[in-house]
Amino acid sequence: MITTEFLFTALVVVLIPGTGVLYTVSTGLFGGWRASIAAAFGCTAGILPHILTSILGLSALLHTSALVFQVVKYAGVGYLLYLAWSMWRETGSLQFAAQGGLKCLRQVAVRGILINILNPKLTIFFLAFLPLFVSPSAASPLAQMTLLSAIFMAMTLVVFIGYGLAAHAVRRRIARSPLLTTWLQRSCAAIFAALGLKLAVAEQ
Repeated sequence: MITTEFLFTALVVVLIPGTGVLYTVSTGLFGGWRASIAAAFGCTAGILPHILTSILGLSALLHTSALVFQVVKYAGVGYLLYLAWSMWRETGSLQFAAQGGLKCLRQVAVRGILINILNPKLTIFFLAFLPLFVSPSAASPLAQMTLLSAIFMAMTLVVFIGYGLAAHAVRRRIARSPLLTTWLQRSCAAIFAALGLKLAVAEQ
């Protein structure tokens, strides 16, 4: 049974800005609306493995194995810092690109997938989050968790696309100001680095 409490809680969780939102917004600003949609699909696809491992109970491995958790965590830290370095390095040279081809959009989506896959906290989050809304009287708790997960992913995709399109809507104004463009690039790079450092100190 889908409750109002689940829908409201899920919406709040999805709306809270994180690495996926930042990536989608920055892609909408500098890559165009098609790229922002590709980023939204990528970030949404990136949470699927976490949901599946939560449903199957494999997230207990991340919770109990310090080594596995640390390996995944530092892979995610490294990737976020790489994105921050790439964006900072391109400051002043990154242009508001025309709509990318299929290969470019695929690369955008893959980056979005990696951003969320390499965050072990997501698996533990879904392990704690989804069971809260599974009815004790459910004939098939697994089926209900699967349905809740599908709804959460759909909400994530819609909200992220909204973020990306909103960013695209203001990109022309930003493009007229090289100084503002540089400031935004450096700000996004700094936020990616900060999120990476925050993940680095995260505990299980």
